Amino acid sequence: MIGYLSYFKVRLIAGLQYKVSAIAGLATAFFWAIMFCCIYGAFYSNATIPDMSFKAIITYTWLKQAFLSLTYMNDRDSEILNSITDGTVAYELARPYNLFSWWYIKILAHKFSAAFLKFLPVILVGLIMPKPYNLSLPNSFPSFILFVISLILGAVLLCGILMIIHSIAFFTINHKGIFSISTNVMMLLSGFVIPIPLLPNIVQKLTFYLPFRLLSDSSYRIYSGNINIPDAIFDIKLQLIWIVIIIVIGYLIMNKALKKVSVQGG
Repeated sequence: MIGYLSYFKVRLIAGLQYKVSAIAGLATAFFWAIMFCCIYGAFYSNATIPDMSFKAIITYTWLKQAFLSLTYMNDRDSEILNSITDGTVAYELARPYNLFSWWYIKILAHKFSAAFLKFLPVILVGLIMPKPYNLSLPNSFPSFILFVISLILGAVLLCGILMIIHSIAFFTINHKGIFSISTNVMMLLSGFVIPIPLLPNIVQKLTFYLPFRLLSDSSYRIYSGNINIPDAIFDIKLQLIWIVIIIVIGYLIMNKALKKVSVQGG
């Protein structure tokens, strides 16, 4: 366990080195946040959405851009995928650690390091924006605490799902297909493209039974008060259950893949 924690620390520090990339990401985040705020402003001026207020959706938009690196679904680790396709995974298998845990920590550390570099400037800009296009303060202190817990658990859950997708690459000739299909489905059903309350009722009911809304949508709505405290606690419990299920599934898929892996050449 100490070795895995040390590896997480090393990968986290390494990720914090990419400051130029973070600056470029900030410019993109500001652009998309302002653009979506304007789009929702035009939309809400001609329609009323009882399930989500305009203030809540603007807050949702700023939080989504602030923590984009932490909740981005189409996050492929090129080192992992290349090691699978070119056979260098054989070197990983020769080392004394669990490959699933090692790769999982690698993806998780990358997400947290990228988020650390970007989230605070976006939050600050969102707070000083003129009303009604500004980021609102948390609905309450308990909501803020539950938001932080839910956001972290959402990232842990997402990395588990990404590990399943990376593991499936062992069974495919090209990983692009499985990534394109799975990430597009996740983005739609997680509220990444459109917040869940703005989707048709039948889709909202479908997302309730799937883990994808727990990746980010639930966290942002807890912050704004769109999800009340009892429902927020229920969602956090659901996140913990899904984390266990997803990690077990990913671990089993990885074990099955490694039993049949064949490295040619060398």
